[in-house]
Amino acid sequence: MSSPFSRPFDNSYSRLPGDFFSRQTPDAVSSPVLIKANHALAHQLGIDPDWLESDQGVAFVAGNYLPEGADPIATVYAGHQFGGFSPRLGDGRAVLIGEIIAEDGQRYDLQLKGSGRTPYSRGGDGRAPLGPVLREYVVSEAMAALGVPTSRALAAVITGDLVMRETPLPGAVLARVAKSHLRIGTMQYFAARNDLKSLGVLVEYVIKRHYPESENSANPVLSMLNGIIQKQAELIAQWQSLGFIHGVMNTDNMLLSGDTIDYGPCAFLDEFEPGKTFSSIDHGGRYAYGNQPQIAHWNLSVLTQLLLPLISDNQDQALADGQAAIDAFPAQYQSAYLKGMRSKLGLGTELDSDAELIQGLLKLMQEEQTDYTLTFRLLSDLAAPDNATQQAVNELIALPTSFSGWLERWQSRIAKEKQEPIAIQSLMYANNPVFIPRNHLLEEVIAAATTEMNFEPFEKLIDVLNHPYEYRASLSRFALPPQEDQVVKQTFCGT
Repeated sequence: MSSPFSRPFDNSYSRLPGDFFSRQTPDAVSSPVLIKANHALAHQLGIDPDWLESDQGVAFVAGNYLPEGADPIATVYAGHQFGGFSPRLGDGRAVLIGEIIAEDGQRYDLQLKGSGRTPYSRGGDGRAPLGPVLREYVVSEAMAALGVPTSRALAAVITGDLVMRETPLPGAVLARVAKSHLRIGTMQYFAARNDLKSLGVLVEYVIKRHYPESENSANPVLSMLNGIIQKQAELIAQWQSLGFIHGVMNTDNMLLSGDTIDYGPCAFLDEFEPGKTFSSIDHGGRYAYGNQPQIAHWNLSVLTQLLLPLISDNQDQALADGQAAIDAFPAQYQSAYLKGMRSKLGLGTELDSDAELIQGLLKLMQEEQTDYTLTFRLLSDLAAPDNATQQAVNELIALPTSFSGWLERWQSRIAKEKQEPIAIQSLMYANNPVFIPRNHLLEEVIAAATTEMNFEPFEKLIDVLNHPYEYRASLSRFALPPQEDQVVKQTFCGT
């Protein structure tokens, strides 16, 4: 068979020094069966989707077959996990097979997650249960459809083998695509060992791969750092505007590319509650929804500190430059957040009073425990009520009378916009999804798959979430928040 890749397939990371990774072939599985192949993503990457669904393609996703050009490795990194530093982590259940070079020159890692033990497994089996694989497939693809920078799901298989957790569970492997899997924790690994030479090699690699515009700047390392901080500010602002809770914002789960990764105990808000957590291991609420901007700032402060020796040989100058870089984050985040929230409220112009208007709405939503996603979607309908017939969600949600004063202030504010109401409504529809991967829907999908090997609910949910902004009344159950008996209070990382 000819190569399934129409684009170059390579592994530039495996050409770095040997202490950056361990060469690791995926462990074979007994009888892999395809769950789903992402045809749209395959086309984007120049991969033949028919091959992905062939016996050889399924064997590839499972880790039983390596195509020409593959150079499988498990990468090493460190990380702060819930505030405590672990000096040596790494890919404990994932193998980086290689990199596809897209038409625009961007490299995309192709990684198999759940592919067996590595030197970094720390006593784990290196396998993934079916449930977490389905959760990551659904949520990462939903985030992509919502316009959030993210890793993607290329394909998933069941392995035919059981993995042991509290009970035996069906095993699965996810083929994951990302701009890279380089993390803050990757840099921490070398900094903690005081290996400035390797840290410098890594920084050069990150600049070349993700921040090429920094190569010709007066201070490439500082320029790269500023770029990372800006991208993270914009990313977290998107999370907050969508009501997304990552659940485990350890430094080893923050990519230097500015993309979202590692959808373990993640969730979306139903009712608005800033202190909301879902993760079963977040006992103190460190990674609650409302804490995410501050945690990102903390993580980036860690990155800034370890880069100081490379920013300047002059300690005082390095400290001043690093402090200025990290001090810029709050304003960058706030600017990105206000821009996103203004769009959600149909505001194309900026007034100083907008922040107060936004906070007033959120306060009401918290007091009344209204659904975060549907509240904004209903406001979209109200921007031009006569034009909202096909998209209206008023049968799904009604606002309490306590919102009347705020609604008057909002109507007065949008009246100051130069756009017509229909244009304002179009802006709001484009920024306020009606379909998100709600926890109770994910649990339905996982239960059907793990207990009955029924993947129809999974396929249906994927189809709905591919069009998050387009409401159809026939799909209303996918837009509704959970009933009392459907509420999911905890999510699990699946390791």
